[in-house]
Parts: sequence; structure tokens; C-alpha cells
Amino acid sequence: MTQSRLASPTSYYVYVYIDPRNYEEFYYGKGKGSRKLAHLVDTTDSEKSRRIKAIHAAGLKPIIRVIARNLTEQEALLVERTLLWKLGKQLTNIASGHFASKFRPHDKLHLELSGFDYNAGVYYYNVGHGLVRKWSDFVEFGFISAGQGARWRDAICQFSEGDIIAAYLKGRGYVGIGQIVARAKPVRDVKIKNKPLLSLELSSRRMDRNVESDELCEYVALVDWVKTFSYYQAKSVSGKDLFTTTHVRASLDGQPKTKAFLEKSFGVDFAKLAR
Repeated sequence: MTQSRLASPTSYYVYVYIDPRNYEEFYYGKGKGSRKLAHLVDTTDSEKSRRIKAIHAAGLKPIIRVIARNLTEQEALLVERTLLWKLGKQLTNIASGHFASKFRPHDKLHLELSGFDYNAGVYYYNVGHGLVRKWSDFVEFGFISAGQGARWRDAICQFSEGDIIAAYLKGRGYVGIGQIVARAKPVRDVKIKNKPLLSLELSSRRMDRNVESDELCEYVALVDWVKTFSYYQAKSVSGKDLFTTTHVRASLDGQPKTKAFLEKSFGVDFAKLAR
């Protein structure tokens, strides 16, 4: 196919290389003009180049076909990425392509993922029980908190309304499953049932620490608790490899064993909760 048959030399297109020995598609690309022919003279030692050389050695030529034409560059990138996602494991493409973050990972087809199958995320939350934070306050008044520094403030502020959290007490285990109902904001601005949080009878006497500093104060997100346990009833299994981290917030999408343990221990279904 000559360049003139591609509608316009300034139009982008998406093409495929096919092995004539078995008619297997082995490379997808996008470009304009004569880009689709450039791989025929590629001298690198890539898997794609080795396959083209093997085809030539057999006295054959790769079958090159344009799949989509008259595209903008962004359209071509998206078509290319879609094809790479569908047949990625069978191809010689090295890069995953643009828009990769918008596609479901290949090894997660058997799992329900937040952002793909339901909108809310399922997250680990580190309670940070101590002088400033008391788990009993969180349960009684329906909130979680973090702060006393930009790093911890930024972490809790990443929770969105609808997100599901699994609350963890360091050294004890998991103590609660809840859903975020209001995003985090400075503790001085938070009200529980129309009363300022700091006016309530809290077990913690330090929630007002650095209260006037937007960077250093405690930040509070409101939570609707689905199931909670006391400090002494925390759910953990000796020797079982459950996910934990010192971070305030972490996604549990890549932790199927921990999610299964939590669903069984708390009697919940994360996928249903997050819909």
C-alpha cells in the first residue's frame, strides 16, 4: 500500500504486522506517512526485529495492514492502546502505550476493581492510635483522623466520599470497616450532629493540637461504620500474611488475601458496599 492510499500524509493511522507463517499478529503501531514501513529496516535486537528477520529468512515478508485511518494523534494512541491491551501478551511491543493507566491490568480480569467495576475504592486506613487519636472516639462519633504534618494530612485528604476503609490498629489487627461520608477537613471546622467536634466529650485530649495551623492540625473525615470491634477484639491471624503498612492510606485492590480475610472476619462484601 502506498502513502497516497492513506487518505492524507498528515492523517494518523494504526497498523498491524502479521507473521505470514502462522498469520499471527505480532506488532501494533500508530503513525503517519510511511511510518508503518520503518520496522522493515530496523537494526535493533528487539523481539519484533528478530521476528521480522526470521520471516525474511524464510523467504517471506511480513503482512502489514492499516486497521484504522484518518485519525487524530490522540485517537490513534487510544486505538493502539486498546489493541495492545487486548492482545498485549501475544505481541512484541515493548511499551504498553499511551492511556495505559486508563486500562484494567491484564492480570486483574478475575477480580472486581475499584474504578472499573465500581466507583469507590477499598482502602487500608492506619488508625494511629495514641495521644491525639483514640479508636473509641472514632467509633462513638463516626470519624477518622490524621495530621500533625503535611504528609499525613495529604494522605487522609485523598479519601473520597463513598470510599470503603478497613481500619487497622498497629500491633493489634483490623478493627473496623466503614464508608467515608464526608471528605477530610481541619478538625476546627468539623461538626458532628451540628456540634463542633472539639466540643464533644472525647477520650482524646489532644485532638486540638496545632488546631490553628492548616499544615499541622488534625484533619477529620466522617465515616459511617459498617462493623467495628474494640481494641481487644482486633481481627488478625498469627502467622497469616495480611497487608499492613505504616502509611495512613493504601489501596487494597492488589491484596486479595487480605480483602478475603476482612470480608470473612467482618461479614461484609466489599463490592456491594462500594457500589
